[in-house]
Amino acid sequence: MTDRQEHIRKEALRLARLAGAPRLNRRQFLGRAGALLGVAAVGPTLLAACGGDDDSSGGGDGGGGGGKSVAISNWVDYMAPESKQAFTKATGISLDYKEDINDNNEYFAKVRPNLSKDQSIGSDAFVLTDWMANRMINEVKWVQPLDEAKFPNKVNLRPSLQSPAFDPTRKYSAPWQSGITGIAYNLIETGQEIKTIDDFLAVEGSTTVLSEMRDTVGLFMLATGADPTKATYASAQPAFEKLAKAFDDGSIDGTNGNEYVNDLASGNLAAAMAWSGDVAQIARDNPDVRFAVPEAGGMLWSDNFMIVYTSDKPDLASEFIDFFYDPANAAVLTNYIQYIAPVDGVDAELVKMGGDAAKLVDDPLVVPTPELLENVSIFGPLDENEEEQFDERFAEITGSG
Repeated sequence: MTDRQEHIRKEALRLARLAGAPRLNRRQFLGRAGALLGVAAVGPTLLAACGGDDDSSGGGDGGGGGGKSVAISNWVDYMAPESKQAFTKATGISLDYKEDINDNNEYFAKVRPNLSKDQSIGSDAFVLTDWMANRMINEVKWVQPLDEAKFPNKVNLRPSLQSPAFDPTRKYSAPWQSGITGIAYNLIETGQEIKTIDDFLAVEGSTTVLSEMRDTVGLFMLATGADPTKATYASAQPAFEKLAKAFDDGSIDGTNGNEYVNDLASGNLAAAMAWSGDVAQIARDNPDVRFAVPEAGGMLWSDNFMIVYTSDKPDLASEFIDFFYDPANAAVLTNYIQYIAPVDGVDAELVKMGGDAAKLVDDPLVVPTPELLENVSIFGPLDENEEEQFDERFAEITGSG
């Protein structure tokens, strides 16, 4: 058995083990009602407007591009509609844009049969979250380098995103958008602001953590003084112990995916580890719902653009991501989806756009401050054995195994 075949066998076992776990989609429940207004920072409390999707799949292209075309797979509702046509008009490349990613593991399972046989998946590039990007780049090696000659706007990449552990020189990946994991709470239920993990654990009402292991364990690692950017199973033990104690003594009542959104708004849930964009949607109608980055730090995640190794169009795919690294084009995208853009200069372009777009500049989770970026961490890559250890221990503690 070759190394690749052995890896595929192990991956199949891992996917089978995870088959019963919740399918998480950060973009569920998030609408596109327009720019969020009146979203303010209160102490460590920060609210952000993020993008949304549903579980549907759909495609679309940018119109006639002559003989050149490129196919891109992305998450649902993660693209400004006008940007598709603008890309084709600017580059002459026809765009086959597919909204066919709803979950990292699900998408991996879908493309695995073809990519494990060096066969096309019908897309030249896809957009996947950090930990899955690590798997694609360093484990299964199913991506190819970006064409640097066709990606001059890479110089606009935010410094804080330039050197993740899974791709230190960004040879194989470029962030599409980023978001932050922290703590959401209903001020009426908690009676006070939440600034730390200990504050969160002291809440008397119902509380939950995320069923996404890296988000929850990452926050607990930061709270116990460990560095999640260099995570090992050994270094995570204090975090696991703190998490286990919280479950044992009833400080945490369970795990959630995006279900916390409605529960926080209704008061059925006092506090939850959460994704910033989810909370921003309900904060418009319920200002008692807040989002805090803990004083010890929050988790920063990105969805990453990568070129499939079976594609014969790395140049055209690189031109696609280069288009969105022009600050003006990035600002159009940010105004629509309202995640953290990976591109420097977006704030100035939003101001030029005026109206609601200009008001987004005052939201630190859409246009983050240097202080905010210094207080968030990207969960580091895990090898296969350690990832299995992390998953099994987390499942054991949370009862999700």
